[in-house]
Amino acid sequence: MLSLRTSRRFCHVAATAVVARNHCAAAASVPNSVSNNIKALEEPALVKLKAERDPEKLFQLFKANAHNRLVIENRFAFEDTVARLAGARRFDYIEHLLEHQKSLPQGRREGFVMRIITLYGKAGMTKHAVDTFCDMHLYGCSRTVKSYNATLKVLTQTRDLRAIEAFMSDILQQFDIQLDVYSVNIVIKAFCEMGDLTRAYAIMVEMEKLGIRPDVITYTTLISAFYKCRRWEIANGLWNLMILKRCLPNLATFNVRIQFLVDTTRAWEANRVMRMMQNIGIVPDEVTFNLVIKGFCQAGKLDMAKRVYSFLHDKGYMPNVKIYQTMIHYLCRERDFNLAYTICRNCMQKNWYPNVDTIRTLLEGLNRNSQLGKAQAIMTLVRRRVPPFPSKQLSSLQSILTKS
Repeated sequence: MLSLRTSRRFCHVAATAVVARNHCAAAASVPNSVSNNIKALEEPALVKLKAERDPEKLFQLFKANAHNRLVIENRFAFEDTVARLAGARRFDYIEHLLEHQKSLPQGRREGFVMRIITLYGKAGMTKHAVDTFCDMHLYGCSRTVKSYNATLKVLTQTRDLRAIEAFMSDILQQFDIQLDVYSVNIVIKAFCEMGDLTRAYAIMVEMEKLGIRPDVITYTTLISAFYKCRRWEIANGLWNLMILKRCLPNLATFNVRIQFLVDTTRAWEANRVMRMMQNIGIVPDEVTFNLVIKGFCQAGKLDMAKRVYSFLHDKGYMPNVKIYQTMIHYLCRERDFNLAYTICRNCMQKNWYPNVDTIRTLLEGLNRNSQLGKAQAIMTLVRRRVPPFPSKQLSSLQSILTKS
């Protein structure tokens, strides 16, 4: 189990603080002319970091730019460097770079320390992330529920229930931090992902007794988890409880319910829920339309799927690749190759391509119907794909036309 002991080497921390002051003093003594020359050389550092592939050289380059704001304040450069060092399993380099950053002036900003905590988490160095949170006061950085939540989120990635519960109880008492609804949502999501739905629901009840009111994210997370486990009676109860508590569902909540209805072959109910959304002012998105279209297709109601697809166009929505894929797949199954061809052509012209199996089915159908011109047009678009399909797949698709 992950240890959450917060004991640290205070002498080492004190020494680090002295080093930090020396760095600041040295920086202050640099003449303006030298400083301007350094600034002129700062910008290429981002390019060099991105291009460097050797872990040791990458480490040295980042270390040399520890005071370069263009590098340090660039979130992508920071995250990319740590990710590549973690990929090379150079956790010693990551520790050196991040610990050094904590000793610099930016280490007194909570937002910056939260980034360090997150980076430790992404590198799988959870103990370092927790220690960073516990030692924030040693660097002169204020500690609030925001940095607590960042650490809690890292901790939930370990799936260590005892460590999460210990952090929620012991650390809160030690630093006198008040949880907020975001804290609750992090923990509830973690327990749902681990399959402990009873504990997730209990946490919501406990937090509400402490005065933390669940929000729409809390309810949506729980409703989704219970639906996925086919415990629909509890999910529906949570939906009713949410309305009773005057917490209105949002787009994500409606999509979760529609997903459940589609999964249980209740396409007409899913369509009614989508209409209900529009009546109360919530605009469906591509996910909503794709689910309803898929629901009607699976139920064998292709005419209704076509009507929803047409409605989507009439209202000015832009179908995404999933909607195209769903329509083409089921149109081919129902042997409506003309409409499948039209939709597939429009899709490919936007460089969105259905999967190879669907394209093969369409080509075979057009070939059987002696619509070779349309089949050739599809193959022409297939060859223009960026990035291209593997040559083996292209040959397989082309062979369908040569059989005619």
